[in-house]
Amino acid sequence: MQYKKIAESYVVRLEIGDDLIQSLLDLAATEDVHTAEISGLGASKSVTVGIFDPAAKSYRSVHSTEFLEAVSFTGNLTRQDGKPYLHIHALLANPVTGTFLAGHLNELLVGATAEIFVRTLPGDVNRRVCPDTGLNIMDW
Repeated sequence: MQYKKIAESYVVRLEIGDDLIQSLLDLAATEDVHTAEISGLGASKSVTVGIFDPAAKSYRSVHSTEFLEAVSFTGNLTRQDGKPYLHIHALLANPVTGTFLAGHLNELLVGATAEIFVRTLPGDVNRRVCPDTGLNIMDW
């Protein structure tokens, strides 16, 4: 992972094999980022996305090792129990085969590159477990 700080935000470039989630968590810990908006694009060689099943209070996941273009990453970085917490959704596609995956991003290993913008916001947004859904919801 390479990154550059611009004003109070970060431009991040990930390389082949980098773990997108862990890289962003490492950046947040190293740079003491508490609240941020995440956006980006790139390519994956391995990805797991999911959808929340409210009845089961758990995620259903799909994994792919197909090389896919990451058309969009969008999400946020907050804190839970004092540690960085990511909530990112992704849309990935192969326009040649017509394959696409979308949903909550659980895991992504970069296949070529990924370019991420981390736009920090002043203040803190924390998370807590919602007893009704089991989700880690925002709580200020």
